[in-house]
Amino acid sequence: MDQNCLNCSTLILNNFCDNCGQKKFKKIDRKYIWDEIQYTFLHTNKGFLYSIKNIIKNPGKTARAFVDGNRVNHYKPILLVFVLSGISTFISIKIIGFEKIMSAFYARETLNSAYMNDVMTALKSYNSILMLLLVPVFALTTKLAFRKWGNNYYEHVVINAYIVCVYTLFNIIIISPLLYIFKNNMDYFTMTSSLSMLSVPLILVWFFKGFYPMRPLKSIIGRVLLTFTCLFILFLLFVVLAIIGGVVYAMIAGPESLEYFKPKQ
Repeated sequence: MDQNCLNCSTLILNNFCDNCGQKKFKKIDRKYIWDEIQYTFLHTNKGFLYSIKNIIKNPGKTARAFVDGNRVNHYKPILLVFVLSGISTFISIKIIGFEKIMSAFYARETLNSAYMNDVMTALKSYNSILMLLLVPVFALTTKLAFRKWGNNYYEHVVINAYIVCVYTLFNIIIISPLLYIFKNNMDYFTMTSSLSMLSVPLILVWFFKGFYPMRPLKSIIGRVLLTFTCLFILFLLFVVLAIIGGVVYAMIAGPESLEYFKPKQ
């Protein structure tokens, strides 16, 4: 039976109001609760698993489809990268014990200061969270590198969310099991950890070849190299600003503020 929308009074002809999207009124009963539970969990899981499957098969093609408007079956990429980063961090900290392992490793490096030990431990332990936070920065570098290929900055934010998803899935599926196996062998552990970052150029080339299938591989590689150049320039600017900030802080706080930064004896 047709009814008027309780939100905007428009006649509802289907299950949702064509004007405001309000769902057609349905009495809250046992069936209503069961339907809501099924929709919440099954629909969400379907979108999540569907996106994961397609990202593993062809991440660039998946991102291209989403950017071009084919979104109904896809998990939101920014939400997806949050979820995957959380899973990856949980595995690193709670299952592998990455924070304790790296803290012990850097603590025995006598040339490092306490400050550098803490920084390096945090960077290694929370690598996925760091990658997530840097998505806007990565988007700026790929926007500059691929500026003539027709996507705006906000589309590059989505593109880089997918790239971080690929990187995080690679860590969850391949790197994390190896780290767990080698957690008592520091040499193999650090080599495996380094493999994670060394995979980034290959991931970028694979991703953008799928995103721009008509572009030659040589052009893709050139743009990826330009992306790293832009990222390196931004990193140098950050280092300069950090040094300036450190000098200003030392001038304000006094010489005792530098004790934390001194190398261990």
